[in-house]
Amino acid sequence: MLSQPASKYRPFAPIRLADRAWPDAVLTRAPTWLSTDLRDGNQALVEPMDASRKMRMYEMLLRIGFKEIEVGFPAASQIEYDFLRKLIDEKLIPDDVTIQVMTPAREELIARTIESLRGAPRAIVHVYNAVAPAWREVVFGMTVAEVMELVKGSIEQVRRLTDAEPQTEWTLQYSPETFSLAELEVSALACETAIAAWGEGRPIILNLPTTVENATPNVFADQIEWMCRRFKNQPGVVISVHPHNDRGTGTAAAELALMAGADRVEGCLFGNGERTGNLDVVNVALNLYTQGVAPGLDFSDIDAVRAEVEYCNQLPVSPRHPYAGDLVYTSFSGSHQDAIKKAFAARRESDVWNIPYLPIDPKDLGRSYEAVIRVNSQSGKGGISYLLEHEYGLQLPRRLQIEFSQIVQREMDVGGKELTAQDIHALFERAYHPAQDSLQNLETQATGDEVQVRAIWKGQAVSGTGNGPVDALTQAFCKATGCQVRVLDYHEHAIGSGADARAMAYVELRVNEERTLFGVGMHHDITFAALYALANGVGRAALAPTSQYEVATA
Repeated sequence: MLSQPASKYRPFAPIRLADRAWPDAVLTRAPTWLSTDLRDGNQALVEPMDASRKMRMYEMLLRIGFKEIEVGFPAASQIEYDFLRKLIDEKLIPDDVTIQVMTPAREELIARTIESLRGAPRAIVHVYNAVAPAWREVVFGMTVAEVMELVKGSIEQVRRLTDAEPQTEWTLQYSPETFSLAELEVSALACETAIAAWGEGRPIILNLPTTVENATPNVFADQIEWMCRRFKNQPGVVISVHPHNDRGTGTAAAELALMAGADRVEGCLFGNGERTGNLDVVNVALNLYTQGVAPGLDFSDIDAVRAEVEYCNQLPVSPRHPYAGDLVYTSFSGSHQDAIKKAFAARRESDVWNIPYLPIDPKDLGRSYEAVIRVNSQSGKGGISYLLEHEYGLQLPRRLQIEFSQIVQREMDVGGKELTAQDIHALFERAYHPAQDSLQNLETQATGDEVQVRAIWKGQAVSGTGNGPVDALTQAFCKATGCQVRVLDYHEHAIGSGADARAMAYVELRVNEERTLFGVGMHHDITFAALYALANGVGRAALAPTSQYEVATA
């Protein structure tokens, strides 16, 4: 690193806005949210989502409550184009949801994009081009006047093509890309050019991105307030922001931008996106929630949302991630735990939430209080998982580490002695019975896309059908017990190698939407290990066959 970085880097010039109003603003309502997980988030993945994972992500975004979803870049690839056509042709877009697609300001790509939207009930066409000096001068070699001609010609083309498709309710979104690095007058001129080419009064979203975050969030807030003064009172205009997180302050930039007058926010779940990521919509939404503002997005089962996002993106969510991480409601310090316990003991149900070290009630997000008040110290939990892995090859998932550490803590509370690796392993065996054959006469049969599982469980024959063995057995247990059983997460690994190798499977279950617990299974066959893990978890939940259940013929 340079001893004098000022010789190479320059601070961003402040915005001359002496009468700025945003510092005194209080957020009292949620913005319009747009999820760009299927576009901006997807393009940043090492392995972009296939059609199946894209559909799972789309369906989850609908369940969460997004009313605007950027579903892709249909001119970029056939997969993107076909996915959009599937949504339109199979009428998979709810009446209160608007899809958005993106295109650069290039004639052939604009034409392909509008073609891909034919027949959509409502659509936002997102057009962008770079306006900042480094891009327009160095990358594209264009003058400001040439940039404005590009904007004018591109938006006029969008208008011609969309006017020819009157069955669709069209909205234009224009992004002066690299807005945060551009001169405000140049950005404003580009927006004015877009409005004029689209037609004044017609619905248009002016989306102002921190394409690369380059200044402190207060500077971005000044930029947004400046633009809001220029455009916000014009008919049909919505001011939107699209923050990135290059400086690690994307959340702050979005919140200050809302204080400065922005109406709409674009981002991704848990901050996925290019480089350091897009704005984390979950973070901003739940920050609003902790201030008494209903965000309009449903994160009441945050673990299920996180598990689905991790599957679709093939990326982990950090255990320290705000609101959703495995450890964010866990205090390892004894003094922290003492304060939390005392506050819980003093709190009445009708009280305003005011618990030390917990800015939000974990229960509102589907979390239990166990991890908050019962886990062992950091060194204790870390030592438990270290000994089990290095002495016995057991690689416990993090949330199972938390669950099992509570069992170890209770044992230590009773025995009052240090536990060896052998003691801890024996306790794990007693708690989870990984090698116990809880299912007899276990059979699986695949037919097309479905799998049927039959077995004897607790003396009765059970059977179920699903999209895989685990799903099929889950359905069987739901029928057999009359309870709701749902698989939240699954992990597996091998112990040993060659003919003596065994598979370990760990299944995290939600029972009756009230209790979360793990089941563990071990077998030479990984499929059987997973099924035994599921049966182990259901057995640990003390679920039994109901007399009303019609016994299946195995």
